[in-house]
Amino acid sequence: MTETGLILPKREVKPREKGLTILIDNGAPLNLFLDTIKSSNAYIDLVKFGWGTSLVTDSLEQKIDYLTEHGVDFFFGGTLFEKFLNQDKIDEFYNYCKKYKCSYVEISNGTVALSNHEKAGFVADFSREFTVFSEVGDKDADKANDQDSAEWLENIHEDLEAGAAKVITEARESGSSGICSEDGAIRMDIFDQIIDSGISLDKLIFEAPNKQMQTFFIEQVGPNVNLANIAMLDVISLETLRLGLRSDTFHLFGT
Repeated sequence: MTETGLILPKREVKPREKGLTILIDNGAPLNLFLDTIKSSNAYIDLVKFGWGTSLVTDSLEQKIDYLTEHGVDFFFGGTLFEKFLNQDKIDEFYNYCKKYKCSYVEISNGTVALSNHEKAGFVADFSREFTVFSEVGDKDADKANDQDSAEWLENIHEDLEAGAAKVITEARESGSSGICSEDGAIRMDIFDQIIDSGISLDKLIFEAPNKQMQTFFIEQVGPNVNLANIAMLDVISLETLRLGLRSDTFHLFGT
């Protein structure tokens, strides 16, 4: 119950293990970034510097220092890992993460030709020093459509067994690939299999870059579902969806 007397869903408090809100920084202007973190850090668990944006962000160190000051962690997008891998420079990627004192690393294979078994090997290696988020699903819509639910489940299990703290389900920042079809609809064949598999949903992070997807996952999993690729301007909007304070989820939690 809040000080207003309203009965709202119970949300985990930071540091959270579930109900994570992970923002994506796609190169946001510095002042927008700082204002967002300052005003909404209670609702933000991590920030992902999307794909390879960290390499061309002049204010990266200032952003990272500000996150640290406000109790928000960060990591670099999995595509950056894949870029280093593609040039056979994994040691340099490790050094890059160490340079910025990363606690988290994302390991993915959504762009390069890397089997999930090979990816799981990198998950195991990096999990010795970092908290690893792995990612399943392809960024190319045609290739993603060829991946069936059995393959998704096998890959999720393999990554968790290799040491991934959580597994991210690919949807891109556009919500048009991976666990989504090109029109943005959730692939229910995959989602239903995940739900029925017995995998702890606390171990999964669903990329949900738009309100439609955020609402779906909150409806299906609950207010403490882990969600990623949240836009800078959507922090408060998402929190109201989680709490049933927006019409889309108004009737989900109490009367």
